[in-house]
Amino acid sequence: MKTKTVRLTMAQALLHFLDNQFVVLDGVETKFVRGIMGIFGHGNVTGIGEAIEREQTGLCYIQGKNEQGMVHAAAAYAKQKRRRQIYACTTSIGPGALNMVTAAATATVNRIPVLLLPGDNFACRQPDPVLQQLEVPGDYTVSAADAFRPVSRYWDRITRPEQLMSAALQAMRVLTDPAETGAVTLALPQDVQAEVYDYPAEFLRKRIHVIDRRPPAREAIQRASEQIAGKRRPLIIAGGGVHYSEAASDLMAFAEAFGIPIAETQAGKSAISWKHPLSMGGIGVTGTAAANRLAREADVIIGVGTRYSDFTTSSKSAFGDNAVFVNINVNGMDAVKLDGVSIAADAREGLEALREALSERAYQSGYAAEELADLKAAWDGEVDRLYEIECAEGLSQTRALGIINRSLTEKDVVVFAAGSLPGDMHRLWRAAQPGTYHAEYGFSCMGYEVSGAFGASLAEPDREVYAVLGDGSYLMLHSELVTSLQEGTKITVLLFDNHGFQCIHNLQRSHGSDGFGNEFRRRVPGGNLTGEYMPIDYAAHARSMGAKAYTATNAEELQEALVKAKREAISTLIDIKVVPGTNTGDYESWWRVGVPGASSSEKVLAAHREMQKRIEQARPR
Repeated sequence: MKTKTVRLTMAQALLHFLDNQFVVLDGVETKFVRGIMGIFGHGNVTGIGEAIEREQTGLCYIQGKNEQGMVHAAAAYAKQKRRRQIYACTTSIGPGALNMVTAAATATVNRIPVLLLPGDNFACRQPDPVLQQLEVPGDYTVSAADAFRPVSRYWDRITRPEQLMSAALQAMRVLTDPAETGAVTLALPQDVQAEVYDYPAEFLRKRIHVIDRRPPAREAIQRASEQIAGKRRPLIIAGGGVHYSEAASDLMAFAEAFGIPIAETQAGKSAISWKHPLSMGGIGVTGTAAANRLAREADVIIGVGTRYSDFTTSSKSAFGDNAVFVNINVNGMDAVKLDGVSIAADAREGLEALREALSERAYQSGYAAEELADLKAAWDGEVDRLYEIECAEGLSQTRALGIINRSLTEKDVVVFAAGSLPGDMHRLWRAAQPGTYHAEYGFSCMGYEVSGAFGASLAEPDREVYAVLGDGSYLMLHSELVTSLQEGTKITVLLFDNHGFQCIHNLQRSHGSDGFGNEFRRRVPGGNLTGEYMPIDYAAHARSMGAKAYTATNAEELQEALVKAKREAISTLIDIKVVPGTNTGDYESWWRVGVPGASSSEKVLAAHREMQKRIEQARPR
């Protein structure tokens, strides 16, 4: 019997394939690829660009303004959609492709699916070397697209049109696998994009990828329950896997059943409302005093969907020597971290099975209700204090956050990534609903914030979405603010202007430096960058691109600007002038950085000695 075929270019076939991919979780079917974000150049405009223009598909095309920014937007979209739906991203070869590499790493580190389709050199090599082509004398097969290999969970180069069929299926395998997902790169030589092939109709049919909830092994649950059974001071650490598994209610039921307090990672925050009596807030370097005290005294840590970054573990110094770990994670690598008892499973499935096993043992934690209530009340009081801090010089960062937090509704979404704000947000932000706290803190990529807010707003247009960022991140990447205006997708940018990279400035000074190269100051004649602060009007800059904009220099102006921004129909920026250095400090935590063992400064040497002491107190692995 002759196989039915459809004559298409490779690029056309790719679009029709992507348009027919669906996922099913818990019986709910979702179209997996919502559309394509792209910036055209000679490596893709006459191939996949022509296909997007001419082929009739259900894929939405969004014009990016910066290649890195549009991938951040695609990743944020996928994150806000709980990894059930994605945008693909296409670029030209050379610099256009390489601009996506940072964002690819950001997606992979955070376990977020994005499909990258960079143009590539001519496979035939006839016009060799083509404009923007790398020429590596020792390996002529190397191109700019090879830079994606270490930051992709799956990488392939399509040098013949028929190769698309196996590559596309492998790409979907990784993109839809909760344990393996991340950036997927299909490098597309520009001549091959336009080559014709008779593709089997079967390849282009509707394809449903079932996301099965991975159940835990019975033996793993038994080992874990035995480990927990004799412990009196357990602590749950909730990570991003709780959100992706939609297990927030299961987590709460598990904690309530046994009286176990919950601490949250940056990715896990908002899994439980800050009002809940078992909610102790953020854990680790950017954590609360309540959570970090409980971590230090815990005899067992139950990690749910966390990859245990150094910020979560305070560089492995957050826990007592006798603490053991039980890890529920769909990713086997994460499940065995800290030498933990591994439950390789979906978070919801793992929590349900472990709850059953512990209930059969009539397990209860040893906490007195008053102890947890006192810890929580003390921290809530500290947040209230920080929210009201006044500065003679102007508006403090913590006061500004308090005003913002109290002005937003419980369903509004905040998006952030880098600088001092993630620490303040993790400690101070009071999130009441899952999915309202959107942190990219796996890679802490400056420039994610505006792009990420655009992506999150695309995913949930019925919510108000706020990008929370510093002036350093804004200057680094704000291009997708224009895209949000072009698409009619409103975001509100809350720009904290503290005159520089103040987070790293603080890090320098806390380790013996006097502070160098991190503030936006003018150069003094014949000297360093130690002059006056650069007078930058960010509100005027936003207006020049078509956005609405306001400036706030005190609490009253900020409150008024927030009210006005909420009423605006288009993207809006609020330029918030805050006093440098008015962010929160550490609360019983430590973060390891390399401090020089030799220096002309005694302050640096003292910091080095302190680092050595801390290393001795931390877990070696």
